[in-house]
Amino acid sequence: MELRQLAYFVAVCEELSFSKAAARCYISQSAISHQIARLERDLGVSLFERSTRAVVPTDATTRVLPLAKQMLSLESAIRATVRNTGHRIRLAANMSFATRSLSSIAAARAAHPDAEIEFVIKPFRQRISAVADGDCDLALIRGSVAQPGLTVEQLWVEDLVIATTGGHPLADRDSVTLAELSPYPLLLPPEQEQVLLHTVIRTAFADLPTGPTFGPPIPPDHTATMELINRPEAWTVLYANSPTEGLVVLHLTEHRLRIPVSAIIRDDARPSPILTTLLTTLHRP
Repeated sequence: MELRQLAYFVAVCEELSFSKAAARCYISQSAISHQIARLERDLGVSLFERSTRAVVPTDATTRVLPLAKQMLSLESAIRATVRNTGHRIRLAANMSFATRSLSSIAAARAAHPDAEIEFVIKPFRQRISAVADGDCDLALIRGSVAQPGLTVEQLWVEDLVIATTGGHPLADRDSVTLAELSPYPLLLPPEQEQVLLHTVIRTAFADLPTGPTFGPPIPPDHTATMELINRPEAWTVLYANSPTEGLVVLHLTEHRLRIPVSAIIRDDARPSPILTTLLTTLHRP
């Protein structure tokens, strides 16, 4: 049994999908299936009932899951205990924050030449856990989180991007309103995968006479670009630094679609001039 197998096992349990768990862990679906099969052989039990439509945990899984999470938490605690925090900072984020993060890391290193700053790629839930467990000093997220022991510090606000294909009826416009977009299908990932994005959309349309017309959810193994090409009358919402090759970006006349980006740190984080400098540079536009 390997710790990475337990991490993959927890991901499959939480996502109830091998493909989503693989994307979350940044490995292929075949690789995660292989490692789960090895774990099942090692334990001598079946952990999931697999079908073409669903992944269903077995009774054994309900007993193993809390222990697996405990072991992974202990691993993070061990790493945090032996890590030299004096000159080393670990920043957890995802690739959408890479440009801003790496620029801030470079500035912090220029101010503190002896600093070691790691940029760690983690999905949303793991970023929060990594800070709570002490494995990472700082995490970047969109939105906010309420969890005892953690402090949320808003860094900046992003304007979301409206995207269509060139064949959309409004594609030749310099700017549009939400009311003008309302009759056309809005394509988004399922709400359970992008709660914050759906919340921002609902809030923006709340004081309009009509809400958005939702099209079919974007499947996890599809891209927004491909879905728009298949449905040229539709539109979608992207984060400001998302790829937009092959799409038309429309500007809203009213800036309603905005989303905060926040830093998460522990309440009891020890004072660190490197961390302070990093947060200061992240605040800058």
